[in-house]
Amino acid sequence: TVYCTGRSVRGGLASGDSRPETIEETAEQVTALGGRGIAVRVDHTVEAEVEALCQRIRTEAGKLDVLVNDIWGGETLHELGLPFWKQSPAKARLMFDRAVYTHIVTSRYAVPLMLERDRGLIVEVTDGDSFGYRGGVSYDVTKMAVIRLAFAMSRDLRRTNITALAVTPGFLRSEEMLDGFGVKEANWRDAVKKVPDFIASETPSYVGRGVAALAADPHVHRRAGRVVASWTLAREYGFTDLDGSQPHWAEYFERTYGKPYTVADDAAYASWMGGSIEIVCPDWPVD
Repeated sequence: TVYCTGRSVRGGLASGDSRPETIEETAEQVTALGGRGIAVRVDHTVEAEVEALCQRIRTEAGKLDVLVNDIWGGETLHELGLPFWKQSPAKARLMFDRAVYTHIVTSRYAVPLMLERDRGLIVEVTDGDSFGYRGGVSYDVTKMAVIRLAFAMSRDLRRTNITALAVTPGFLRSEEMLDGFGVKEANWRDAVKKVPDFIASETPSYVGRGVAALAADPHVHRRAGRVVASWTLAREYGFTDLDGSQPHWAEYFERTYGKPYTVADDAAYASWMGGSIEIVCPDWPVD
């Protein structure tokens, strides 16, 4: 059972953008694939609406196993390539509200459902599995904040059986990206003539299968607080994209650009561990 939430509903684009996709369409796809999709119109920047959603899940389903925080809404807001002193503060603030605050407030009301059974998985969807610069200050801070959020939540959850982590797709072949390149999924390779790196792209289902594999892994807690890429999960769990391929952005990058691909490995996370607050106040947080 999958609750598909958002602001874009059939009969009116409540999100205020121009995308035609709706939560009803997403729910129908879930049902068509053998699950049970439930569309719920929720503005995740509105605390009361998020709280009502979680109350509904408790009433109807009685539990929550997986929370996927993939709330973004920033495609028209990021200003990649512009130095921060030329970027719009208003756009930056809206991006933070949509893509970071929403994750915090949704986790705030969803995780208590998991705590009732002391089990669950929280997935923060981000961009990139490294701590490198992402080409624009607002965008960089937003996507790194999501990675940090997974880590910070994992510290609060360290005495539970609930796992918080972050997941990134590679070069995502989303509907919006396909439209931007003037192609469809059936002929997406035509866009490679304009953007050669698109040859290493992947469908949204690829990272989705990664999330499903994590949810089914009884040892997923070993990844608590970390960020992991779709291609890494594909190799480990043995799944493919819809066409049977296994896109691997890191290998493509190294092969194409002749530079090592940096990743947030154990060494990168080492300085995040053992913070002074955890030493001075080892019992924090207090339930």
